[in-house]
Amino acid sequence: MLIDLQLHSTYSDGYLSPTEVAQFAKNNGIEVAALTDHNTVGGVHEFKKACKKLKIKAITGIEIYCRLNGHRFNVLWYNFDETDPRLHDLLRESQRRRRMQMRNILNRMNKNNFKIKVNKIIDKYNHYVPVNQVIDDIIATPYNLRLIKKKLKNKNPRENDIINEFFQNQKKLPMLRNSFIDLKRINLLRKKIGGQIILCHPAKHSYINKKRWEKFKKMGIDGVEKLSPHHSYEAIMYIQHLASELNFIETGGSDFHKVEGGDHPTQRSWDYFKIDSSLLKDINKIIN
Repeated sequence: MLIDLQLHSTYSDGYLSPTEVAQFAKNNGIEVAALTDHNTVGGVHEFKKACKKLKIKAITGIEIYCRLNGHRFNVLWYNFDETDPRLHDLLRESQRRRRMQMRNILNRMNKNNFKIKVNKIIDKYNHYVPVNQVIDDIIATPYNLRLIKKKLKNKNPRENDIINEFFQNQKKLPMLRNSFIDLKRINLLRKKIGGQIILCHPAKHSYINKKRWEKFKKMGIDGVEKLSPHHSYEAIMYIQHLASELNFIETGGSDFHKVEGGDHPTQRSWDYFKIDSSLLKDINKIIN
């Protein structure tokens, strides 16, 4: 059975609405799916409603930026009560911090000759403020795009080039830092509203470490995302080995955000990467 437990919509940094994401899943033969927007559950209701019409089983989900004792990483959380006000309070605090950071960065850019309507951009995003779409807003003004090309000395700058120079450059403060939530707080809340907590695409940030995973397990993490387009075959094999030793649930997701566009033959991870539930240990604890 084809599943996808990591999808993103316009409620965070995706480019399709939750309804369109559900249709994307249907078009790719996915039978079980989870919308896992960053630090928000704003799109979950719409996604579930669309999935019901399309006869897809929808799993409640979210991707959260986490920290624990100096380590920063992402987790996926499934099957919790997304209506609980304590969850919304926790997420709202994180969203407020990110909004403030983004506003400060855009103000700093304006002081360096950019022409950015800061309030107009920030006010577009009621939940998570996505850096990729903020960049789209900035370069929609031709003057700003020309200035970026000049500063980068690059006629065709990619999104990551712009992020690295203007949003995550330690020489240019303030810079954008993800708004992390302490894993201890998440786990305490999970005991009240349920669900499973999964370590998200660990190979993407070189977080395949047995001793660290043992600590994560003691802190309440239930499993690991094994199948991800961010993982090499060798990483998947090692993740599988450690998941077996630690009795972790294994999950998989495409981390889909958008169809890339242009004339490139590969447009999205599902062009080369599919997730079969039969390859994932104990996945029924999440999808059943």
